[in-house]
Amino acid sequence: MFRVSNSLVGLLNIVTMVCAIAIILSSLLLGINSSSDCQRFMHFPLLVLGIFMLVLSILGLVGACCGVSMFLCIYLFVMFLMIITLFCFSILAFVVTNKGAGEMISERSYMEYRLGDYSHWLQNQVRNEHNWLKIKSCLHEAHVCQSLGREFYEGAAEFYKQHLNPIQSGCCKPPTFCGFTYVNATFWTPPKNTVSFDSDCQTWSNNQESLCYDCKSCKAGVLAILKNDWRKLALINFCVLIVLNIIYSIGCCAFNNARRDSRYHRYRPYYY
Repeated sequence: MFRVSNSLVGLLNIVTMVCAIAIILSSLLLGINSSSDCQRFMHFPLLVLGIFMLVLSILGLVGACCGVSMFLCIYLFVMFLMIITLFCFSILAFVVTNKGAGEMISERSYMEYRLGDYSHWLQNQVRNEHNWLKIKSCLHEAHVCQSLGREFYEGAAEFYKQHLNPIQSGCCKPPTFCGFTYVNATFWTPPKNTVSFDSDCQTWSNNQESLCYDCKSCKAGVLAILKNDWRKLALINFCVLIVLNIIYSIGCCAFNNARRDSRYHRYRPYYY
């Protein structure tokens, strides 16, 4: 006996299967056309996600449409694990991004960022040398500071009015407290008589390949972007959780139907 819940699960898994195939094809194209490690960063995770979604949708489709209760049981178990994982990730995202915000500077339209303002877990991610080398490589390839350096500003006063994003503020110029003198957006003259004990002031370089990419302020700028992205992702996850719970409930109905039909066919009387 075919029921509405089975039809809904089958339809939803057809949509999921199409999305999975699109993700797999996109990841393969990304891997073929990428010319750097940074561009290939998302290739493998996307491929794994696409294959996972494809296998899961096949299990749900066959289980719902053919009444195979074992497939539906595996499908529901994996769905349950997904719901738990997404819920835990959403909570983690809100907890680790609870601290940290930009600091307003007098007579500046942009904000500045300090690494110590963020949670220890996030700080450890960017302090890890292996992680930071990858992030720095991506910043170089994105030409974050080169694009800022190509802009023409009529003196320091105009530059100070610019609304720089956290990465531009942290990586492309020295921190304001260092007292550097503006020459252009990515070239600053250090003070002659003032010595700051903050490591960022010594780390800054007018070499356009170095700038402040190894500064704590640059790492803080990356975390500021990451914090905003994680907050948005956590909100999206909560919406996805609602959808997954609805699908899971429908899948439970389809599983009960499959078990009931299987029991019916197994024990129905035979007439001669």
